Amino acid sequence: MAVSKQAVMAIKSYQNQAHVWVNHYLLADPFIPYTSILAGIFAFKMIYDVTQLISTFYFKTYSTLTKVQRMEWNNRGISTVHAMFIAALALYFVFWSDLFSDKNHLGPLTFRNSHLSTFGLGVSVGYFLSDIAMILWLYPSIGGIEYVIHHSLSGIAVAYAMFTGEGQLYTYMVLISEVTTPEINMRWYLDISGMKRSGAYLLNGIVIFFTWLVARILLFVYMFYHVYLHMEQVNRMHIFGFLLVFVVPAVLGVMNLMWFGKILRGLRKTLAKRQ
Repeated sequence: MAVSKQAVMAIKSYQNQAHVWVNHYLLADPFIPYTSILAGIFAFKMIYDVTQLISTFYFKTYSTLTKVQRMEWNNRGISTVHAMFIAALALYFVFWSDLFSDKNHLGPLTFRNSHLSTFGLGVSVGYFLSDIAMILWLYPSIGGIEYVIHHSLSGIAVAYAMFTGEGQLYTYMVLISEVTTPEINMRWYLDISGMKRSGAYLLNGIVIFFTWLVARILLFVYMFYHVYLHMEQVNRMHIFGFLLVFVVPAVLGVMNLMWFGKILRGLRKTLAKRQ
């Protein structure tokens, strides 16, 4: 019994130490941006390695790929996990959390932030840094100039919102668009696995069409409408943050429309082949 009590006390001691460390270091205001970026980079390196390990043992296609293709395969595993993480967090903050609610009178919503919202953006910055480094290293094998532009603009906007605390609501609105990433990655996996004629490939194309339409077209329209309704609060932002609220979503919106055109043409071709 004495050993059991000692064990319980030891566990509680470790829990208290962990709690103190998290609150006084990991989630301490001065350290959140830096620890979250490092946490993001470290987590995604682990995901890369785990994806490689699992794929080697459970996916026959993986062993037939070239070195660059295997690296892209692993890298898409990272982007899928990041997309699920940040999209879930973004949906929470935009639609369910009281942090950015108009009913919550905590000052202008353009300046509202929390430890969790800042930490989440930092993890995303860690991802963008890791991914753009991979793209540039293997350029243009796993992504052309459009991916460099997209990741650079996204990374700058997310980093600004994280370090300054400004415009985090609109940053998370844009990040909801990451819900389309797992579907895009799945399409690549199906394609490279020789499943372009499968029902799964067709279903994937339909899902991409609708999720892209909602998350990357209609949601951007909603974001600009929200900015219009809260223009007085947006005007209080620093000039750089003010420009980011308009310029980055506008550029990304145009790119989304261009990609949506390609998605639509691709879906039409797929459906035509099945008739």
